[in-house]
Amino acid sequence: MKKLILLLLFSPVFVLGQQTINGTINHDNINREYILYVPASYVSSSPVPLVFCFHGYSSNMNANFAYTNFKAIADTAGFIVVHPQGTLDNTGTAHWNVGGWTVGSSVDDVGFALALLDSITSVYNIDSDRVYSTGMSNGGYMSFLLACQLNDRFTAVASVTGSMTPQTFNACSPVHPTPILQIHGTADATVPYSGNTGWTLSINNVLQYWAGYNNCNSSPTTNTVPNSNPNDGSTVEKIVYSGGDNGSSVEHFKITDGGHDWPGVWGNMDINASIEVWKFFSKYSLSELSTPVSFIENSSENLFCFPNPTNSLITIENQFNDPKTIEIINCLGTVVYSGYISKKNNQINVENLSPNVYFVQIETSLIKFLKL
Repeated sequence: MKKLILLLLFSPVFVLGQQTINGTINHDNINREYILYVPASYVSSSPVPLVFCFHGYSSNMNANFAYTNFKAIADTAGFIVVHPQGTLDNTGTAHWNVGGWTVGSSVDDVGFALALLDSITSVYNIDSDRVYSTGMSNGGYMSFLLACQLNDRFTAVASVTGSMTPQTFNACSPVHPTPILQIHGTADATVPYSGNTGWTLSINNVLQYWAGYNNCNSSPTTNTVPNSNPNDGSTVEKIVYSGGDNGSSVEHFKITDGGHDWPGVWGNMDINASIEVWKFFSKYSLSELSTPVSFIENSSENLFCFPNPTNSLITIENQFNDPKTIEIINCLGTVVYSGYISKKNNQINVENLSPNVYFVQIETSLIKFLKL
């Protein structure tokens, strides 16, 4: 069992006045730092929401605490916010281990996030129905990783200039409809909007994956955000995939000509990213979303499906010689295709399938793919 040491002294009855606390926990024999902000309204008799906010690659918790300024929103809305600190990778750069460009890292950041959540919950009266994660860039990737691997504890996530790595996508196993907010600029030169097959999904692929998983309407609504600051060089559209299971949605602020920015602080000034993140989070509670999926992916090391995502053909690379029965199943558990596959006949045309997440099943192996 991993040893967890809480090094923070606290009052078990109440907290008077707002507090900014620099805390440390020991996880996997590493001292991990964080900043915790507790609003003046907090009293131990009333459960409050908790927001995780992760900094970007090469950044730190202090900078993230300052520019996101969630404490000003927490003072009004009455939630606690925690800004964790990443560890140094082999180049000496602070990071979150999400795959992609961090594949050389061995740090268990998901375990750290869980340990930190449990330690804060042991001190403060946290509403377990309302635990959320957001972050910028690498911190957005980390939030998606938590949505995939710690889904039973996190209600919703928001990514600002982040995305999903192929490793996060391939190992994603959510257990409830998960509201997603994505804020991203089309001219982001750090995390490309159109993705990169080697290390990051495109923003469209991320939206399609979660909209499909949540069973949202396949056609989103798009509204233009007023261009209140015409001098910032960018404009904003709000794209919403609504109608998801249990009221879930996938929302996207698409910032045309926007860069790698935290809107409202620098870059686009038509929206305030922190305010939009909290407005989104505040709509959702875990108990209202907790519908378990009907099956679990069971991938075989000898079975591969590519390209993934795809808009036409998928190729099944396998180690079997005899023809096998193959089925394609949608997120509701319905078989939408059945047939046979072999080494010589290993391609399937999925062009007629609607954009969504699907599962290929061959015997006991189940592999996920995204149809664009």
